[in-house]
Amino acid sequence: MEITVTPEECAAESLTDAHLKQALNAIRTEGYIILNAVVAHEHLDLLCERMTEDIEKILNAPAPPHNFVWGNVQQDPPPFPPYVFRDVMANPYVVQISKSLLGEGIFNNRYTGNTNLPGSELQPVHVDSGQLWPNLDVAHPPSKVIVNIALDEVTEVNGSIELWPGSHLETQKVVGDDIKVAEHLQEARRKVAPPVRGNTKKGSILIRDSRLWHRGMPNPSDQPRFMIAAIYSCHWMRRLPPLRFNTGCETAFAESDLDPNIIFVDEPIDYLFRNRPYDYNIKRNTYE
Repeated sequence: MEITVTPEECAAESLTDAHLKQALNAIRTEGYIILNAVVAHEHLDLLCERMTEDIEKILNAPAPPHNFVWGNVQQDPPPFPPYVFRDVMANPYVVQISKSLLGEGIFNNRYTGNTNLPGSELQPVHVDSGQLWPNLDVAHPPSKVIVNIALDEVTEVNGSIELWPGSHLETQKVVGDDIKVAEHLQEARRKVAPPVRGNTKKGSILIRDSRLWHRGMPNPSDQPRFMIAAIYSCHWMRRLPPLRFNTGCETAFAESDLDPNIIFVDEPIDYLFRNRPYDYNIKRNTYE
């Protein structure tokens, strides 16, 4: 489901009750919602310019952080001015939805990204996190959402993400298990609700339940597809160490109901080379 923010909502920096209800219902039932026209294009262009420069450095490292297969690269956005923006880091509509879904005290536990390179391979279907408790008859309410922001329009042409609607309510995948979804589970789920592509316009944001089955798809274009990712969590979830941003970014997080879980530092931050390969396909491993 998609919601296009109206001029009136833009002026108020708040969704109407009707749109908020639609968004919450979509996440609870389908596992995701797409918000259109909520990020300034000039912010995305600036990020894209810098991340295009950065990806070349990352790929020249001894062990580029490919995820599962070649071509889906973990790439963190720059954590310093002028690349940190409120409509990316603490978008008021995303915060409004997340707070209504997860409750008071939501916090950001991650700020990273995935770059889908030209010629990338097909990822396995997986979850970012499973159900919190085993042996559930019915899935528990959401505890975390993933906030995805592509830096340009994304379709099948440049490797849009695959999403499995309603799969977050399946109870087979539990925290601590292998996050990959077995073939027999995929076939059973496909008969209920086949996967769709998470195509988004430039300036849109995809919010998805962290339990939703998904995977990176091949990018048949000749350009990288950049996508930023943040994780918003319930107040009672375990916190990772605070995110590190350089001094000068504070205004991007001001006056928000989101706890940014951040410390601001003056020294340089190694954001390019702190990620590691994840379940890399050794048949295509060229860096060891």
